[in-house]
Amino acid sequence: MYLGVDGGGTKTAFCLLDDDGAVAAESRQNSIYYFTEGIGLVESVLRDGVRAVCDVVGLAPEALTHSFVGIPCYGEVSGDLPELDAIPGRVLGTDRYACGNDMVCGWAGSLGGADGINVVSGTGSIAYGERGGTSWRAGGWGELFGDEGSGYWVAIQGLNAFTRMSDGRLPAGRLVGAVRAALGLAADLDVIDVVLNQWHGDRAKIATLSRAVGEAADAGDTVAADILRAAGRELALLVDVEADALGFDDGEAIPVSYSGGMFGSPHVREAFAAGVRASAHAYDLRAPLLPPHVGAAVYAARLAGHRFDPDQLERLQSETNTQEGIPS
Repeated sequence: MYLGVDGGGTKTAFCLLDDDGAVAAESRQNSIYYFTEGIGLVESVLRDGVRAVCDVVGLAPEALTHSFVGIPCYGEVSGDLPELDAIPGRVLGTDRYACGNDMVCGWAGSLGGADGINVVSGTGSIAYGERGGTSWRAGGWGELFGDEGSGYWVAIQGLNAFTRMSDGRLPAGRLVGAVRAALGLAADLDVIDVVLNQWHGDRAKIATLSRAVGEAADAGDTVAADILRAAGRELALLVDVEADALGFDDGEAIPVSYSGGMFGSPHVREAFAAGVRASAHAYDLRAPLLPPHVGAAVYAARLAGHRFDPDQLERLQSETNTQEGIPS
């Protein structure tokens, strides 16, 4: 039995796969993004999720064949790595596991663990690729000065446009009503109270406002639509960086996929696809094969020396849902 854990900015998803590649149990827990609540959050959430899936199959955690735990922010604070690497051992009661950034889960799910490039856009954004055992990461520098094209980035652009529409610097569009409704504003200036005073700039809460931008764009707001298309173009830039760093040749077909809630927006997805297809590289753009938490379990099996065959992956694809929604 193989355990995959995909920790994201808004949730942590768990998946158990059996030796034939069938889903045996799944669970969804709170986010393990620990920068705001402290590193102790990781063990608490991991313990709840492992208990939930193991109870379904009647298996003790130490009996799992292998596990992969994807943690947001993993690798971004070098001093935290020894503790992050030790936490699953205390929870699982075994050393048959590996930890990594959650970008690995997205890549393993979207491409079924095959060489290629995956771009993630949820609360944050990042790209990860592998080729012949070599890996590379691009983007994912955090919401204050990076994470272009992410839900947080879109929400901030949307809030900025809302303020401009409210005071007259931009013509008012559907975005105004969408933001007012999302935040329950009695007056437009109350946006400051909600986002800065009540939410204290909470990253995950702000990212949910990308839904208001998406709703306004779907209703015909051109400013909101431009924000989402700009997000798609930013995400496409990461693909070329990955291809060059991994040493793909110009004429080589390069598998490319995507994961994360922002790709649920057709405006983002179409702009991303247009940017990828305009590149000099020969990309093979594919819809994501599996959700990231299932990909994490596939990767756990691979680390244990067990690879699922194409028929098993195809059956797994039909059993699992890869539909992505804007961060909730």
